[in-house]
Amino acid sequence: MRRRADHRRAKTAGRALAALGLAATLAGCSAVMPTPSADTYDLSAPATTLPPRGRSLQVLVAEPAADRALDTERIVVRPSATEIAYFSGAQWADRLPRLVQSRLVAALEASGRFRAAGRPGQGLAIDRQIVTEIRAFDYEAAEGRVVIALSIKLMDDRSGRVLATRAFRAEEPAADSAKAAVAAFDRAQTRLMAEIVAWAGQRG
Repeated sequence: MRRRADHRRAKTAGRALAALGLAATLAGCSAVMPTPSADTYDLSAPATTLPPRGRSLQVLVAEPAADRALDTERIVVRPSATEIAYFSGAQWADRLPRLVQSRLVAALEASGRFRAAGRPGQGLAIDRQIVTEIRAFDYEAAEGRVVIALSIKLMDDRSGRVLATRAFRAEEPAADSAKAAVAAFDRAQTRLMAEIVAWAGQRG
């Protein structure tokens, strides 16, 4: 009986050592396998100063809505009107809706027209809300340009009434590379943010 018990213990120990050896082998393989890396790009925070107004309001900027193709860190390329691809080895610093939200908050804050601007959960006494839909944030390969299209609603937060709505669009020529496209995106969004801030400031 003792020999059988010793034999079972030896077999169990052998299996455990084999499992450990396999795990170590797999760990070693994963350690040496290359990890794909991507260049990460951000958008600059535009600063547009507006004349102060008598009543200073606080504005909430909700995270923009976007189709699944745009709701990502990847940079969209449209080879044609019906095709969607992405730049290889390049990505935004955050999901695109959050990146646009951050830049819009920064632009509204820098304008001086609003007492405060921020995201949900930041403790604002909200007077106005900006609701955004990203309709395009693409590099159009056939046209050699970037296109940004945003639909904006300005709402009275207390009544829920839509005060104004407008579609904004900007285009910039760009060469066929991620770096050139990002530079063009940055120029386009800087111009677009200035237009949005001026529009919201007049109607806020």
